[in-house]
Amino acid sequence: MVKIAPSILSADFSKLGDEIKEAEEAGADLIHVDIMDGHFVPNITIGPPVVKSIKKASTLPLDVHLMIDDPDRYIDAFAKAGSDMITIHAEASVHLNRSIHYIKNNGVKAAVSLNPATSLDVLDFILSEVDMVLLMSVNPGFGGQEFIPQTLYKIKRLKDIIRDKKYNVDIEVDGGINTHNAGDVIKAGADILVMGSAFFHADNYAEVIKAVRKHIQ
Repeated sequence: MVKIAPSILSADFSKLGDEIKEAEEAGADLIHVDIMDGHFVPNITIGPPVVKSIKKASTLPLDVHLMIDDPDRYIDAFAKAGSDMITIHAEASVHLNRSIHYIKNNGVKAAVSLNPATSLDVLDFILSEVDMVLLMSVNPGFGGQEFIPQTLYKIKRLKDIIRDKKYNVDIEVDGGINTHNAGDVIKAGADILVMGSAFFHADNYAEVIKAVRKHIQ
């Protein structure tokens, strides 16, 4: 079953608790939390205290995406705040293997993210160690961008690798996913869809999830 992870980057922060509760009631599977530091990406978002508050507001797993330089400095803090999954960028980690195991040693699932132009070759010696790979389908840093079509081929290639190796690794896709292109992303092999503005800017969250799930065989 393909999972849907609404990204609170596009939520109304003036009523974040209510937004998360509504997403949960609509049938969301995870809550995706984008952490930006103003260095790895140009935007700045939230820190561990807000993640801790989000954890209190929802029973759904927290899928925490660290779009930050030197993520090792903050893994402890985000793990203690209640993250169920911590994703770090291959482009931002000097010692990726060590960082992945550092996350796992905190009792949290570990994932690695690749920017649109980053080759899957980066995963050659780490894929067997992670719980998930997050493929960015936009350049990270801002919500509301359009899906990069070449990502579909990248998803297919990664799915083939995972199947050939018989790894238990999920593929998550983040950026520009909406009810119109979700079917193509699912068909390509995605296991988790991150939805930002297409979800939180909709009038009815449950209808968005219903429209996406109709593509799932």
